Amino acid sequence: MMYAVGVDLGGTKTAAGIVSGDGEVLFSDTIPTLNRSGGEAILDATAHLVAGLVRRASDAGITVGCVGVGSAGVIDAARGVVVSATDAISGWAGTALTAGLAARLGLPASSVRAVNDVHAHALGEAWTGAAAGTASSLLVAFGTGVGGSFVLGGAPVLGHRHAGGHVGHFASPYAYDGGTPLPCVCGRAGHVEAIASGPAILESYVRRRGQASVPDTRAVFGLAAAGDATAADAIAVAAAAAGQAVGGLANILDPEVVLVSGGLADAGTRWWTPMETALRAELLPALRGIPVRQAALGNAAAMVGAARLVLDSPVARPAASSASGCGTAQTSQRI
Repeated sequence: MMYAVGVDLGGTKTAAGIVSGDGEVLFSDTIPTLNRSGGEAILDATAHLVAGLVRRASDAGITVGCVGVGSAGVIDAARGVVVSATDAISGWAGTALTAGLAARLGLPASSVRAVNDVHAHALGEAWTGAAAGTASSLLVAFGTGVGGSFVLGGAPVLGHRHAGGHVGHFASPYAYDGGTPLPCVCGRAGHVEAIASGPAILESYVRRRGQASVPDTRAVFGLAAAGDATAADAIAVAAAAAGQAVGGLANILDPEVVLVSGGLADAGTRWWTPMETALRAELLPALRGIPVRQAALGNAAAMVGAARLVLDSPVARPAASSASGCGTAQTSQRI
């Protein structure tokens, strides 16, 4: 059996786990991401987390020699470098992610690989989750932001400039206040994320003259459940915007299955029903029977997908490297 470490490195927390060759997370641990301390401090903390898990694996008689990372930011998967990142993680852009981790762990550079965290999420679902056994899948996640990934033939489509999957940043007819496009976190306006993300629901509720003292999106859902029509409308519009966006993407990509994930997908039928209704209304006739599923792996998805990067997944690898991952070399390396 092959084993790898899968790391899910996000803006607030970093989770890692020992993942077997059949996709089972044997054990895991989580630390806060040092998101105001810079890239080197984050790499130090992540390496310490990984090394601790590998020691636990060794105590259980398991040899681990490869690490896969799903990270926030735009990731150049071939070079293992963070191309750009939001201010959610200060000093993350430009970090040599895979080389930095490999050096700290005493591993060859080819034993550590990385992609964006949503690509890792989608890869995990395609391997052992709700899209297991399919030839292609589109995953779109709605939570603090909106992100996505198209997995084709067992590998996420990363894009020529490493920015594939930024599905929150195209125009939505819902993302307007009167005739004015709503500002988006990317610096543009009128995008899907500006109306369909979790924070956008709270902003929409307040904009509709809801209670300004409401603290967060969860509270908006609570108000809607208690009969607040303004809260219910804000959620319904965001869900419709989400569904229309996913339906349009499905028309373009024609995946075998569509997966929807994230905190909003977990919020229940108040969001899911109008989302799916809008999604199916957008579909071309040939796609009307497409399966639309909720992602299945929860918080483990990105860890599983990240491990898959180094467990003989056909994800993009450095052109100069002849390494083929843990599938052929994992027993020769120790952390």
